Amino acid sequence: MNIAFFLTPKSDVVYATLSTTMGQVLELMEKERYTAIPIIDDKGKYVGTLTEGDLLWKLKNTPGLNFNNAYDVMLREVPRRRCNKSVFIDSNIEDLLRLSVNQNFVPVVDDNRTFIGIIKRSEIINYFYDTLFNKDKSIV
Repeated sequence: MNIAFFLTPKSDVVYATLSTTMGQVLELMEKERYTAIPIIDDKGKYVGTLTEGDLLWKLKNTPGLNFNNAYDVMLREVPRRRCNKSVFIDSNIEDLLRLSVNQNFVPVVDDNRTFIGIIKRSEIINYFYDTLFNKDKSIV
């Protein structure tokens, strides 16, 4: 099975860059109601996933930092506590499933490690649920 079947393309994904500020990403995550988003660099390469927890720990551990001056802190200055791994677009379904167990979404990159989208764990679960319980479909 080709994992591209599950891909949500970059154009439909909420993400940030290393030069996005904490304030901007806090607003974005609140608006979209996300607890984590992918981070890319200036060349479009996936560099990690930022979580609400990462932002809270930065606020807690930085004297004088608050919501008002969070617009002065770039994401490149925010340590990320988890290393969410990505998959290549030509990866197999087993690699995707292994990562999706511990990640709400799996970032997808091309051969140059350029970010091209995500695969949501919910999409994988829904597909296999439909496949198992709807007799019209079969696992490919």
